[in-house]
Amino acid sequence: MIAPILVTPVTTEKAYGQSQKNVYVFSAPVSANKQQISRAIEAQYGVKVGRIKTLVQSGKAIRFSRGKNRYPGTTTRTDSKKAYVTLSEGSIAVFEQPAEEEKK
Repeated sequence: MIAPILVTPVTTEKAYGQSQKNVYVFSAPVSANKQQISRAIEAQYGVKVGRIKTLVQSGKAIRFSRGKNRYPGTTTRTDSKKAYVTLSEGSIAVFEQPAEEEKK
C-alpha cells in the first residue's frame, strides 16, 4: 500500500492572483509525482483536477562559519516542490474568510 502524501496550499499574493483564474498553488514533497499529487488533492479537497504543472525550487546557497577564523564554508537549504493545479470542476476555499455578522 502506498503511503498518502500531504500537500499544503501556498498562501501568497501571487497564489491569490492565480486562484482568481482557477489555478491553485500547493507545496508537495520533492519525491511525489504528478499522479500522486493529483490523487492527494482530490482526496483532501474533494475536487476534480484538470491539469498539473510542477517545479522543483532549488535550495538557496547560504554561508556559515564556526567562529571568527574557523572553517568558513557554504551549504544549501533543502529543495522544495510546487504544484500549480488547474481545476476542471469545483473550487477550493483557501482564501475565503468566514462571514462576519453585521453590527448595528
